[in-house]
Amino acid sequence: MTDSPAYPITVAALYHFARIEDPAAVRAPIEALCAEHGLCGTLLLAQEGVNGTVAGTADGVAALIGHIRGLPGFADIEIKYSGAPIPPFRRMKVRLKREIVTMGVPDIDPVHGQGAYVDPADWNALISDPDTVVIDTRNSFEVEQGSFAHAIDPGTERFSDFPAWFDDQAEGLRESGKKIAMFCTGGIRCEKATAYVRAQGFDAVYQLKGGILKYLEDVPADESLFSGGCFVFDERVALGQGLSVLGDPVAPVMVDRKRKPRKRGVADVKN
Repeated sequence: MTDSPAYPITVAALYHFARIEDPAAVRAPIEALCAEHGLCGTLLLAQEGVNGTVAGTADGVAALIGHIRGLPGFADIEIKYSGAPIPPFRRMKVRLKREIVTMGVPDIDPVHGQGAYVDPADWNALISDPDTVVIDTRNSFEVEQGSFAHAIDPGTERFSDFPAWFDDQAEGLRESGKKIAMFCTGGIRCEKATAYVRAQGFDAVYQLKGGILKYLEDVPADESLFSGGCFVFDERVALGQGLSVLGDPVAPVMVDRKRKPRKRGVADVKN
């Protein structure tokens, strides 16, 4: 994707949970490096880690990734690469935050408390199991672009709404005895969402490793259970199978009309 003439801009989506004692001190050299290489995008820094998406030349993005990998605890950061025909961001922002993905729940441990990872190659089998409840942890406007068939849309407007939604559904989910499979765009929200669910006493909790983006990259189109486009927070708007940029992500031609309806707001676990 990134070496295609149609996508000369390299886009790197990344996140990693590791302790940063002084995010402000880490910020300055990252800003300088991004400016030097003409990168665009957004990076969030907090004491819990780093999260963001950056774009630019392949060499410029590689220089930034190399710098981040050199930070203590970040050598194993995983990067999801895609491409773009033009820069998908207008400028570069490196921001300091309390959380790199805001849930607003203290003492959640996304490093040791998260759900079990499921590789994209094994995801179809898990979500096709009738004893599995599938939950889309993204916001409602993202879900509208596309999702997995039969995935529950909590109808949230922001990620910090998820804990309250889950609390309302917890009793029914517990009584069902079913496994819980959760997914999001690139994986970061599921790190916290699955940790939150496990903290409520649920043990059989799973998450799609690498999120929808990794699934669309790895799973062949004729095997994919994802319908529509995956919303991304940049000017590409949505990506399709093989991480192709969708020309008009909401046009009927770009969406599978046979997509089965999703349940929204309420976890129906009786069937």
